[in-house]
Amino acid sequence: MRYSELTRKLKKLGVEYLRRAGGSHEIWWKPNTALRTTIPNHPSKEIPTGTPRAILKDLELRMEDLKGK
Repeated sequence: MRYSELTRKLKKLGVEYLRRAGGSHEIWWKPNTALRTTIPNHPSKEIPTGTPRAILKDLELRMEDLKGK
């Protein structure tokens, strides 16, 4: 999964971009719960498989939520 695909699916789940973080990372949050996560912004690379799982865990979402979008 690439950065653009991940962020597009997260937006459909109500997750919003908050601000830039160190290096090539961004802080995204879920406004209704105020949960935050860090997402690497490497547009030309695939995101490692464990990273989306960690992002979803931070936001208290499940992989099924992401696959349905």
